Amino acid sequence: MASELATLVTALAQRARAASLALAVAPTAAKNAALARLADLIDASQPGLLAANARDLASPEAAALTAAARDRLTLTPARLSHLAQSVREVVALPDPVGDVLEETTRPNGLRIRKLRVPIGVIGIIYEARPNVTIDCAVLCLKSGNACILRGGKECFQTNTALVALIQQALAHAGALPADAVQLIPTTDRAALATLLKLDTLVHCLIPRGGESLIRYVAENSTIPVIKHYRGVCFVYVDAAADLAMAERITVNAKASRPSACNAAEQLLVHRDLAAKFLPAAGRSLVASKVALRCDAASAALLAAAGIPHTAATAADFSTEFLDYVIAVRVVDSLGDAIATINRDGSNHSDAIVTADAAAARRFLAEVDSATVYWNASTRFTDGFEFGYGAEIGISTDRLHARGPMGLRELCTHKFVIEGTGQVRG
Repeated sequence: MASELATLVTALAQRARAASLALAVAPTAAKNAALARLADLIDASQPGLLAANARDLASPEAAALTAAARDRLTLTPARLSHLAQSVREVVALPDPVGDVLEETTRPNGLRIRKLRVPIGVIGIIYEARPNVTIDCAVLCLKSGNACILRGGKECFQTNTALVALIQQALAHAGALPADAVQLIPTTDRAALATLLKLDTLVHCLIPRGGESLIRYVAENSTIPVIKHYRGVCFVYVDAAADLAMAERITVNAKASRPSACNAAEQLLVHRDLAAKFLPAAGRSLVASKVALRCDAASAALLAAAGIPHTAATAADFSTEFLDYVIAVRVVDSLGDAIATINRDGSNHSDAIVTADAAAARRFLAEVDSATVYWNASTRFTDGFEFGYGAEIGISTDRLHARGPMGLRELCTHKFVIEGTGQVRG
């Protein structure tokens, strides 16, 4: 069985590689036509997609999911409409392929241009995230990359239905290769093991899911991996913060969608403001069903105000809860806040709330994260919110791409040199 799966996945990757060469030179109009058709198909196919998603949600695999993972698995009419709109956003974006990044003419007359080109074949490995099927396929198509999708067993029915729509859209466009987007038709772990070793055919892997999945991919792949392991995101309320603004940002960052990797998991409050800020913010968080896990200083202030809370463990201060839970600490200074975030965070998304511009600039410069915010919620770390139409993932790596990855991050470059007969002496 394992050898049969290896043969199947290898053949699929070979077709993807052939498709990538054709897709790399496909006209923008053809790519946009396929994407526009896909958006219309998503809107028109909502009943079928919701039915497929309901079958996934009723499966034993879905029953074993955490509340956060089940939320990511669940499709609704509103989420499908948002998904279709994200496809249309990508249609409206400029095609990055062929952009001239640098150009120079050497003294010997050689004209050298550095052009943006597709990476080639991208493998996407993900769990209970059906939106990833569309987001990644769309961004890969527009940026001229073929993609291989390997979703989890808990969303197999939904992914199969979505990829069927993508195939219809590709057929509608006509000029694009049918193998530009392929779904591995099994959730057997042996298929993934084969994919991770196909470095002569697949050029990049992007895992989307829990830390254990991402570590498994990174540790077992012979293909470059773009990743982030965790989203331990901080909101720091500075001594000069506007109290109402800080409360609003904190509640939004934590409670608007706790299952997202850009949700705040940690709240730091400057000691000079803590007595004024924490009682009101604590009430708002508890009203939003958020449990507070506190250090001694914040616990004393909340206890005096009669606000429910529990004592935090040491592990709570570096945990990605992905739930209605936030860890709370009081810090003595801006410097302490920065040091705490750099030590206990995950280099994902961190925010300062302050009216002190100098403090904000220091925070933005010294916090070593992919995205840093001044007076805004961490929940904006998202390709759609950044104007990318969608995102293929969020990277906390430092090579090639960092933060939300859109069309340009799915490209590499090559040098094109034009001469008139020059030879090197």
